[in-house]
Amino acid sequence: MRILLLTAAVALSAIVATPAAATGKMKCDAPQKSWKSMASLESKLKKDGWEVRKSKVDGGCYEVYGTDPQGRRVEAYFHPVSFKMLLSSRRGEVLYKAN
Repeated sequence: MRILLLTAAVALSAIVATPAAATGKMKCDAPQKSWKSMASLESKLKKDGWEVRKSKVDGGCYEVYGTDPQGRRVEAYFHPVSFKMLLSSRRGEVLYKAN
């Protein structure tokens, strides 16, 4: 029983100690000190007709989950300095990808 508990504790600590990994869908290489705030991006998107449900940093980009101006529920990536949309997808279907 002790061995089972010890094994479970070691496994749990390995999971907790592992940092969250980026999804790999997009990568942005901008120094963090040059980033605009995520709140500024959300404000801009709302003015542009988006409904933002959740936003976070992923791969050095801003990842936004929400509804775009066309009414589609999407996952979109934006550059943290320019706010340029890099990728927009819905259920695995790419709706937009920057060159």
